[in-house]
Amino acid sequence: MSTTQTPPVLAAELALAWADIQRYHPELPDLAAPESLIGESSSACGHELSFERLLHEAVHGIAAARGVRDTSRAGRYHNRRFLAIAEELGLDHPEEPHPSSGFSLVTLNPEAKRRYRPTIDRLQRALKAHTAATAGDTARSFRGPAARHGSSGGGVRVKAVCDCGRNVRVVPSVLAQAPIVCGGCGKPFRIPEVVGAAAG
Repeated sequence: MSTTQTPPVLAAELALAWADIQRYHPELPDLAAPESLIGESSSACGHELSFERLLHEAVHGIAAARGVRDTSRAGRYHNRRFLAIAEELGLDHPEEPHPSSGFSLVTLNPEAKRRYRPTIDRLQRALKAHTAATAGDTARSFRGPAARHGSSGGGVRVKAVCDCGRNVRVVPSVLAQAPIVCGGCGKPFRIPEVVGAAAG
């Protein structure tokens, strides 16, 4: 097996891990754009991409499928409804909520670690290979808006739209790696041009 893995390969591994979660939780919707998780940073959901982070995102997916509002404060504060679903998925939590992010800091419980051990190991190998493949970036490599503006993590998310009017928030460099296709109309999401932008 090659030691270098491109983002599409990592996205495929993320999709497989998501499918493994769906086997235990069939109401979990499909992951429409696994590549959107690559390079994205969210302090409320964890900075590093890992299986634990993926399971955290699955909690949000199940909440959405059930029509449960699991966060407030623009998605930063994770409430007790988030916590209840997190427990169903095998995530433990601190006794007291964090003042700004609530119960977002969840960790895998021992049973979930055993259940998902092969998935965790497979995803860790893919993440390690992805990190090794992207560590060769040089000063001449284009790193996108996050690097230009001194932002930490994966960069600032912007609104991308599709022809049917749906929109998603995405890091532009992630969208540049591969198209993110709308499940409603089948067309790719795109970042609209800013009309009348100042020239300088």
